[in-house]
Amino acid sequence: MKIVSWNVNGLRACAKKGFLDFLNTSGVDVLGLQEVRAFPEQLPTDVLKPDGWHAYFSPAERPGYSGVAIYSRQAADKIETSLGDAAFDIEGRFIIAHFGRMAVASVYFPKGSGKDRDNSRVPYKLAFYQRVFDRIQTLRKRGPVFVVGDYNTAHHEIDLARPKTNRKSSGFLIEERAELTRWEAAGWCDTFRAQHPNEPDHYSWWRQFGGAREANVGWRIDYVFAPKAAMRRVKDAFIWPAVLGSDHCPVGVEIDSP
Repeated sequence: MKIVSWNVNGLRACAKKGFLDFLNTSGVDVLGLQEVRAFPEQLPTDVLKPDGWHAYFSPAERPGYSGVAIYSRQAADKIETSLGDAAFDIEGRFIIAHFGRMAVASVYFPKGSGKDRDNSRVPYKLAFYQRVFDRIQTLRKRGPVFVVGDYNTAHHEIDLARPKTNRKSSGFLIEERAELTRWEAAGWCDTFRAQHPNEPDHYSWWRQFGGAREANVGWRIDYVFAPKAAMRRVKDAFIWPAVLGSDHCPVGVEIDSP
């Protein structure tokens, strides 16, 4: 089965660019979305309730902002949308679908740059990372967990095209990268890098100007993390840069069916 993550940069806009065609032809079984930027009732019916799919949403309180979702061919046994802290929950950044012992979380990690690009939201971002980490640590005791999403952090120099000029930019700050290192030290694996350890030029986000995507001047900030025990199920980890419709492209894993 395929578990895929995609920051759609507005689901209503992405729907006009072929989202449903992607959903129905890509072979995906579970799809986690980030940056939905719509309340469920604002979505077209065929996007809200596609034939053959179960759709679950966690919108932000603020209109047109953030929001995550999970589409699955099989109905989830349980859905969680709260981290137990209103400061995080109001932004609609977290949803978990449980399928038996397996869990899939779709997470939209915050940017740290802040509205004035002064890195003022880095403390909030790191606190959010910690709260998500605490929740998924408890889940891994029950079965395989796949944490998919836009992590808004490039972990290593190989994960962005211009590391030297971005060292003071949120998304490549030492403290942000250290958080992903901490996850790995606790037994979580970046599934794509585990499968492709030394391959450069694999990115999942590009700026929308200056021909960045065409020149492949991008960042790999979208990940699927899984605990080491779940890695034995992972047959492949991939990035689909040819899929258009957003400034991000889908990333995912193919796993042995649980």
